[in-house]
Amino acid sequence: MSTVTKIALSGSTNGQPIKIVRTSTPGTTIHDCHATSIDTLFLTVTNTSGGAVAFTIEKGGTTNPDNLVVDAYSVPADGYPYALPAMIGTGSINIDGFGGSANVLLVDGFVNRFTS
Repeated sequence: MSTVTKIALSGSTNGQPIKIVRTSTPGTTIHDCHATSIDTLFLTVTNTSGGAVAFTIEKGGTTNPDNLVVDAYSVPADGYPYALPAMIGTGSINIDGFGGSANVLLVDGFVNRFTS
């Protein structure tokens, strides 16, 4: 039987939103997945700027299109958080992100970690 534990994103400090600083690959760290457990990430992104900003998520690498699971998603400039599709990771892969502008996108969320 599996055990599920809810944890903060590893790129977060004490569960606070992660400011996306990077504007190109490799992106800002969102979460480092566990080596053997399965991590399911639930993320939202908020744009704090006055215009739409592109957001890209890298999963396990930086190769386009293999590792760019969300490629240049346009985040509207209304300040509301937008939910992203849930994604899973294991094997110590990294989930990173970069934006079309630095320091205006905030990623928040949590991880459900499944261990057997």
